[in-house]
Amino acid sequence: MRDWKVIMKRSAVTATVMSSLFFVHTTVQAETVEDIQAQRSSLQSDINEKETELQKIKQELISLTEQTNRLDEAIEDNEKKITETKSEIASTEKEVEGLNETIEEKEEKIEKRNEILKDRISSMQQNGGSTSYLEVILGADNFLDFIDRFALVTKITDADQKLLEEQENDKLELEQEKSTLDDKLTELEEMKVEYEAMQKQIVAQKDQNEQLKSELQQKQDANADVLEELKIEDEVLANKQQALKEAQQRQKELEAQSSSNDASGSAGIELYASSSDNSTVSGNLQTIINAGNRYIGNSVYVFGGGRTAYDIANGRFDCSGFVSWAFRQGGVSIPSSTSALSSVGKRVSTSEMKPGDLVFFNTYKTNGHVGIYLGNNKFIGSQSSSGVAVESMSNSYWKSTFTGHVRRVIQ
Repeated sequence: MRDWKVIMKRSAVTATVMSSLFFVHTTVQAETVEDIQAQRSSLQSDINEKETELQKIKQELISLTEQTNRLDEAIEDNEKKITETKSEIASTEKEVEGLNETIEEKEEKIEKRNEILKDRISSMQQNGGSTSYLEVILGADNFLDFIDRFALVTKITDADQKLLEEQENDKLELEQEKSTLDDKLTELEEMKVEYEAMQKQIVAQKDQNEQLKSELQQKQDANADVLEELKIEDEVLANKQQALKEAQQRQKELEAQSSSNDASGSAGIELYASSSDNSTVSGNLQTIINAGNRYIGNSVYVFGGGRTAYDIANGRFDCSGFVSWAFRQGGVSIPSSTSALSSVGKRVSTSEMKPGDLVFFNTYKTNGHVGIYLGNNKFIGSQSSSGVAVESMSNSYWKSTFTGHVRRVIQ
């Protein structure tokens, strides 16, 4: 998606810049190669700054990604621990249930002992307490009876003591077991709460990291777009710089050629074929015909274009300016207006047309458009809709506007 966005942005920027190159004539011409170089130096500083910022964002994204990965691992480990803790809590709760059953059983035993002890105490109270045991012993008839009675009393008191001890031991044991399980359950519950709180904190931190990553990603994309625009602008400036250099070089060549012609007194390049003498001039016909090929798909129609070095370097032509320029490439100088071109050389019939002849069309006026015939019913010229292009004279528009006006400048 972003690649498409960049492509669209590049196309839009390029179109804008091409428009400025082709249509903002006076402003561009006022710039020098040195001016553009200064602009490029400033742009390069901005480009370097953006590249540094992008590298910094990239490192931040790497660090955040690593931290997020660590948080993911911690979240996974915590979830395992929480699951284990929940399992332990469930297990402990089962132990508590089992203990409760044991407690109930022991409480029943304790209750039974309590009943026995109550009965003993009640019996002792009814019979005068420990005195009754003494009377039992002293009421013996003989020594053997005394021994039997003493043993019996001792056995009863030992049994009572054992009951009391068992009672106390069971109570103590139950309290210890309940206390241990309560402590364990409390500890597990607290651990569960702690893990869940920790998990929430880690998840929140992860969400925060993801938000930061998203913001950094947006910042990275925005900076990348700016960097792309800066590079495109620099590329455009480089093209402008090159165009100016070519224009300057071409201007020098034209000046040198003009000086050479003036010095030699040759009228070759200044010669105009006129209708008055109905003559033609010699020149390199193939060069003329092929001259415009390099501008096809790389030019624009501009009224009055094709008459300066800058226009030529940047493919800015109107129809007559292009025809005049093309002929100059073949060593022939002809006028640069359609009205003047409509009377150069000699008029020929459509049946005699051959490559290199001028063909005229009645567009917005009589002879309002001119091109160079290529043969096969085709011509090349600078069209308002496309710039320099090859057109078919069989096309409905050109067929309707062509009235058969053809002129031959060179044989």
